Amino acid sequence: MSDLQTPLRPKRKKDWVDYFVHFRWIVVIFVVLPISFTIYFLIYLGDVKSAMKSEKRRQEEHEENVKKVVNRLKQRNPKKDGLVCTARKPYIAVGMRNVDYKRARHFEVDLSAFRNILEIDKERMIAKVEPLVNMGQITRATVPMNLALAVVAELDDLTVGGLINGYGIEGSSHIYGLFSDTVVALEVVLANGRVVRATKDNEYSDLFYGIPWSQGTLGLLVSAEIKLIPVKEYMRLTYTPVRGNLKELAQAYADSFAPRDGDQSKVPDFVEGMIYTPAEGVMMTGRYASKEEAKKKGNVINSVGWWFKPWFYQHAHKALKKGEFVEYIPTRDYYHRHTRCLYWEGKLILPFGDQWWFRWFFGWLMPPKVSLLKATQGEAIRNYYHDKHVIQDLLVPLYKVGDALEYVHQEMEVYPIWLCPHRLFKLPVKTMVYPEPGFELHYRQGDTSYAQMFTDIGVYYAPAAVLRGEEFDGANAVRQLEEWLIQNHGFQPQYAVSELTEKNFWRMFDGAQYEHCRQKYGAIGTFMSVYYKSKKGKKTEKEVQEAEAAILEPAYAEEA
Repeated sequence: MSDLQTPLRPKRKKDWVDYFVHFRWIVVIFVVLPISFTIYFLIYLGDVKSAMKSEKRRQEEHEENVKKVVNRLKQRNPKKDGLVCTARKPYIAVGMRNVDYKRARHFEVDLSAFRNILEIDKERMIAKVEPLVNMGQITRATVPMNLALAVVAELDDLTVGGLINGYGIEGSSHIYGLFSDTVVALEVVLANGRVVRATKDNEYSDLFYGIPWSQGTLGLLVSAEIKLIPVKEYMRLTYTPVRGNLKELAQAYADSFAPRDGDQSKVPDFVEGMIYTPAEGVMMTGRYASKEEAKKKGNVINSVGWWFKPWFYQHAHKALKKGEFVEYIPTRDYYHRHTRCLYWEGKLILPFGDQWWFRWFFGWLMPPKVSLLKATQGEAIRNYYHDKHVIQDLLVPLYKVGDALEYVHQEMEVYPIWLCPHRLFKLPVKTMVYPEPGFELHYRQGDTSYAQMFTDIGVYYAPAAVLRGEEFDGANAVRQLEEWLIQNHGFQPQYAVSELTEKNFWRMFDGAQYEHCRQKYGAIGTFMSVYYKSKKGKKTEKEVQEAEAAILEPAYAEEA
């Protein structure tokens, strides 16, 4: 990459935290993995027990649990009790961001019972589920029926509630949008205990559009109805190697799913890209295929879900040596292809976890639960990862992917990089994330009259400077990245560690619809604001009180 210069950084002296992180695999092997496996097994047994109940019984239990939530909210004394939070432990959340708001005074509402699939309606093509249903649970139920959610987030542990209140994406998002775009209806308990069902065209449509990205700060989600699509038994996956500079890799990625001639028959069912170096990447496109097609003579079937199989990103890397190739992957295996190795984060957690001997003898213990990794790291280790590690998703317009890749290379130099496209729809109201104004007039590649094509650029790993033992200021790098996103109409999912000030938070996101819902549905003084909930660092009692008191004026900054 002659046109990109990597900044020279001074060497950094190691301290005890460096050595603890380096040998953290000992704790992972002997503590985290066995406990993780036990928890996964118990959760699986709970899912089986739930599936054995009739839909009628599950619905009755759901209604009983909703009444408990309503009664709990009514017990709260606004003058004495803190802001409402779920009773989930702070480390349970999947993501790097510290859930520090729970260290201050708060009023807990227990939602732990809401983990059941309530109904699979084949006629309406709708799955009605509770918020703690995770992706692994729902694919176990739907894929044998040749059905699936329109967007299935890759990691098994990701929950419906988190993906709706926050952010979720998959390789089908270039067709269906983000996870929240596939939601048909939301059942929400409001601050006053009232239970409402919000859809895009009923009297609560403003709440329906306000909840995505709100981080549960408008009400308590207790169920959701989500779009199902028909699927087949296998994914026919094509691995295509690409070479060139970062701008050329970005163009090859766009061409893989957004044909320049506009021929929609060329659009694959699934797509993702991986950039392994500044000059090499592999683009993967998938189409659903029947069992009969997959088992035809000469076709290669690869069940990537088996514990002993090579990690998926390393398997895809083979295309750079062997050239383009095609194989058939069982659909559920494909959905969860990144679960076992947590994309490539597994390589840092267990440096030898990808070796054949570990995969064969211990791979069945993988993956470690992210919540347990966080619970066992302590304050010093947590701060180390904040400063010396990057876990960020950059949501940028498709035509700016090349610029974003060059920026990440220059400022962070993190590889591999994950690419996943998604539509950002032009909605009846302006939500927290929204397309560029007037995008439909430019006729750019991938765009339509009703949606702008964006891309999630997943940057997950230790920067090269850290791996070389050089100085790296992670907080400053994230601040600069956030400013770049603001300047380029990009967005940062709130699960990540953020350095945004309140003013910059509302420069990145649009707050009008959100603040409207906060006031109309009584969230002010009951649920903390989304910025306060996302803010990095510990929250003091004083901050909680200020968050309860000040709220009638919108906090978001005026547009420049």
